[in-house]
Amino acid sequence: MIVSASRRGDIVAYYAPWFMNRLREGYVLVQNPYHKNHYTKITLTPAVVDCIVFWTKNPMPILEHLQEIDDMGYRYYFQFTLTPYGKEIERGVPDKEVLLKAFSTLSEKIENDRVIWRYDPILINSRYSTAHHIQMFSKMARRLKGMTKRCVISFVDVYSWMSAQTKSELCSGITKESMECIAEAFGQIAKENGMQINTCAEEADLSSYGIGHGACIDPTVIEEIINCSIEAKKDKNQRPACGCIESVDIGAYDSCPGGCRYCYATKSQAVAEKNRRMHVSASPSLIGTIGEKDKITERQTESLVSRQRKMW
Repeated sequence: MIVSASRRGDIVAYYAPWFMNRLREGYVLVQNPYHKNHYTKITLTPAVVDCIVFWTKNPMPILEHLQEIDDMGYRYYFQFTLTPYGKEIERGVPDKEVLLKAFSTLSEKIENDRVIWRYDPILINSRYSTAHHIQMFSKMARRLKGMTKRCVISFVDVYSWMSAQTKSELCSGITKESMECIAEAFGQIAKENGMQINTCAEEADLSSYGIGHGACIDPTVIEEIINCSIEAKKDKNQRPACGCIESVDIGAYDSCPGGCRYCYATKSQAVAEKNRRMHVSASPSLIGTIGEKDKITERQTESLVSRQRKMW
C-alpha cells in the first residue's frame, strides 16, 4: 500500500504530531467526505505500508521526527511545493527564504532523490507574468541545484466554487502561447541545473521542451526507494491525465488552514479553520473524535511488493 499524506491538506505542516501518533499506534481512521459519521480504519504498519508520499509547503514540523520514522521502518519521499507567490496567494506559507533553507536541510537528511520540487500551480496574471515566472524559476533552480533531481509543474485549474474575480486573478494570462513560452524556458533551466521536469495531470504535450507527463505517486521513484518491484494499478480516482498509481489518502478535505487561493481541497477557509480547532492530536481521526454513533469499517490492506521478482 502507498500512503498519501496528503493531497487533501498539508498534514506535514499542520498535523505532524497527529501523524506521528498514527504511525506509533499503527492505524488511522479516515472520515468519509460524503458521510461524516462513516470512517475507514486503515492499518499503517510497515508490513503493509510500502511507501509514504508526503505533500507539503513546509516540512519543518516533521524534520525532528524523520529519524523515528526511519527507525520504525517506513520508507518515504516528499513532494515539496515551493513557488514564488506572496501572502496574497499563499497566506499561511512561511517566508520563501526560510523554505529554501528547509529544502536544503530536508535534502541533506534524506538525500536529494527523495525530495521532489513542485513549482505548482503556475498562475499567470499582471503580477505573476510569464517573464516573472521564468526569472523566479531560474533563481530557485540555481538555489536548489544538487538538492533535488526532479521538478513537477502544472498550470492552475479553477473550480466551480471560486468567485469570478478569483478565477480571473488566477489565470487571466494563461494561453497556449504563454504555456509554451514557460515550458521552453523551464525545460532548459531544469536541464542546466540537473533536474528532470515533468507535468502533473496536464494534457498538453510539452515533450519537445524536454518535459514529460509525470506521476506524483510514481512507481519508478517508489521502486528506487524501496529497492524492489511493486505491482500497482493506475489510480482510477484521479483525473484522466494523472499518471499516479493507486494510493490511500489519509487526509481530509477542508482541513488545511493555509489559505492558498488556488487550493482544490479547501472550498471554505472558514470551515478549514473550524476543523483545525476541532483537531485532537491523540484522536485516530484527523478532525474531531469518534462518537458512539460513528460507523467504522476496516479496509483490507496489503503490501504491493511484487512476489514474482526483485529489481536488485
